[in-house]
Amino acid sequence: MFASLLVVAIIGAIAWAGSAVGLGVLFGVVLPYVAVAAFFVGVIWRMVYWAKSPVPFAIPTTGGQERSLDFIKQAKWDCPTTTCGVVRRMFLEVVFFRSLFRNTCADVREFDEINNGPRTVYFSSKWLWVFSLLFHYCFLLVFIRHFRFFMDPVCPVITWIETIDGIMQVGTPRFYWTGGLLLCALLFLLARRVCNQRLRYISLPNDYFPLFLLIGIVGTGICLRYFDKTDIAQVKVFIMGLVHFAPVSADGINALFFVHLTLVSVLLMYIPFSKLMHMAGVFFSPTRNLPCNTREVRHVNPWNPPKQFYTYAEYEDAFRDAMAEAGLPLEKQPEKAAE
Repeated sequence: MFASLLVVAIIGAIAWAGSAVGLGVLFGVVLPYVAVAAFFVGVIWRMVYWAKSPVPFAIPTTGGQERSLDFIKQAKWDCPTTTCGVVRRMFLEVVFFRSLFRNTCADVREFDEINNGPRTVYFSSKWLWVFSLLFHYCFLLVFIRHFRFFMDPVCPVITWIETIDGIMQVGTPRFYWTGGLLLCALLFLLARRVCNQRLRYISLPNDYFPLFLLIGIVGTGICLRYFDKTDIAQVKVFIMGLVHFAPVSADGINALFFVHLTLVSVLLMYIPFSKLMHMAGVFFSPTRNLPCNTREVRHVNPWNPPKQFYTYAEYEDAFRDAMAEAGLPLEKQPEKAAE
């Protein structure tokens, strides 16, 4: 955990120091272009790799009763046998995190009056589902809101989202609820990983690094808007220059902006090679995108290479003499024995 935090802090410090000594072109122009290119190339490469990976067996692993005899009730939402049912299951999973909603936690009670000893209990846990859903949708809205820096004129839909997001205006500039809720959701996910002893035991640096990276991005963004304010108009001119491949001077822009931009660039380069690629990988998961019809349809692997089958008659013709010497039963005796 501390190693991941240190890496993120070093990245931010390098960006801050580099922009202060006149390296704004490196952190504001070169790095974003490299990050965007690495993101698209990496995502396409991972998706092509997944699409070409063989699926030798139908392995849907969702719970519930598969379609069987007529008098046995089928779990149509979890074990659909049609393409329409699979699309419905995928929609609920991607949009509403249905499997996470049904998440349960296990705990061991030190003393139970019934069993007079320790007992394992299971109970529903909805907090992870709530904050995960909150994080993903707030992140999506913040991402869409930032498109105002890449468009001129701004799309009316983005303006409408900004109005709804800041409808409960607090102070000046207007407070956007998605930014605050996004930070709260990230802090909850971090606290859950740190405070839960079992989860902390199995956590790796690649679990903490994206959390600290996202917290750094959200934190610097909030600071740029409400505390250490920067010239939004100048930032938009700078970003529009990047969009049109005609970079403009970065003089006068707050150094914290380059820290924010650098962390975003690192996140873009990190996504294709990390667990964050689940945003695309969920659609390629054979445990989710295959219908549960293994009792009705034989699943033939289309990637199977052509094979030359060796029949028993051919095998016996090739090894008949050796089999006869070993005393093995034969369908046809060797020629010498027959004579």
